[in-house]
Amino acid sequence: MSHGTDAAPTLARTLGLRSVVLFGLAYMTPMIVLGTFGVVAASTGGTVPTAYLLALVAMLFTAQSYGRMAATYPVAGSSYTYVRKALDSRLGFLVGWVTLLDYFFLPMVIWLIGGAYLQAQFPSVPFWVWIVAFIAITTALNVRGIKTAERVNDLLMVFQVLVIAIFVVLALRHVFHLGGAGALASTTPFSNGATTLSGISAGAALAAYSFLGFDAVTTLTEETVNPKRTMPRAILLIALIGGAIFVTVAYATQLAHPGAHFDDEGSAAFEIARAIGGDLFSSVFLAGLVVAQFASGIAAQASASRLLLAMGRDGALPRTFFARVHPRYRTPAFNILLTGAIGLIALGLDVATSTSFINFGAFLAFTFVNVAVIATYLRLRREGERPNPLTYAVAPAIGAVVDLYLLYNLDGRALTLGLIWLCVGVVYLAYLTRMFRIPPPAMAFDTAEDDEEAAPVPQ
Repeated sequence: MSHGTDAAPTLARTLGLRSVVLFGLAYMTPMIVLGTFGVVAASTGGTVPTAYLLALVAMLFTAQSYGRMAATYPVAGSSYTYVRKALDSRLGFLVGWVTLLDYFFLPMVIWLIGGAYLQAQFPSVPFWVWIVAFIAITTALNVRGIKTAERVNDLLMVFQVLVIAIFVVLALRHVFHLGGAGALASTTPFSNGATTLSGISAGAALAAYSFLGFDAVTTLTEETVNPKRTMPRAILLIALIGGAIFVTVAYATQLAHPGAHFDDEGSAAFEIARAIGGDLFSSVFLAGLVVAQFASGIAAQASASRLLLAMGRDGALPRTFFARVHPRYRTPAFNILLTGAIGLIALGLDVATSTSFINFGAFLAFTFVNVAVIATYLRLRREGERPNPLTYAVAPAIGAVVDLYLLYNLDGRALTLGLIWLCVGVVYLAYLTRMFRIPPPAMAFDTAEDDEEAAPVPQ
């Protein structure tokens, strides 16, 4: 690739391991464990930390597969790129298409939840004001560049972690005052008289949604320094750190409020925050939730725009719009603006409806990334190499089975909407490939380890 002055602008490699991990954690939103605590507690009979432990184990298999593929193909595009390179270009297109459900609508859901929190606190302010404010600020930060978004994201993550830490300390202090030091080491949050296998399984399936985002950082591969080494480590660290936070917070919260009975399951965390810290802390807690949504919105919008960039450069989406990089800021500005515009749909939706769009694409993508690792294993064996069968075959197979189980257990509305979107993708693919007579548009990738500045060049 030419590096002359007339070369098309490309993404800049500026992100290290710490930055990528923080982006992934922001995308996951650690405080989501508190936002969904009441619902998971009701499903598990008051054993939320057990559900998160099972979900963590399940997600680690898929995280390992994403790390393998990120090292093999260190370019933007995430599951879309991995599947088309390791399996089939048509499958890759369809995986990218259904993943758009996740990437496109997740920022919208994040902004929608943040707006709902603020409207509850300030009912006199119209709901649309909060949505537009969220979208305008995060869009401006992302257009300005990944480093600008990173700096803001660091500050927001510090505040979010601080609120979580205070919540845990207050919860444990509350438990200590009620039952003494012995009460802090109870096993009741992990198992009690109401615990059932079906309940834990249902809770784990719900808790797995909190982990969505460890995969999204792979869309930042072309902006990461030494991606073949950094990205696999970052993905596993994000899943492990996020899981540790979820389990710890769930344990402390379940200790402070045993059982699963709340005035309102959807706002259970507010009820607990007020009980352990009074009105002042409940206000701080609200601020933490809003900050968490803002930080997550920045990361989610950045990831969505990079996926669109990869598909645009392939010609899977119109290149003239989706493949453009801003010459000054070196960001996919048009794609960022598009995701912001789509976020305005939140003005006509509720959280439950918008969330139903997300999970179908996420779990289908997870499944195919695991299959892509197995395909890579078979290819390497045919070429005479001897990759580790545990990490290249057994672990991905387990991950694929778990992901299919989670996909199967989605509610009927999510499956229906997902299948409709998939059918639209098949029709569009048929148009692109002249009724499947030619392959989808392809691109050559330079993944040489000695050229960190190498970038995909459209054919």
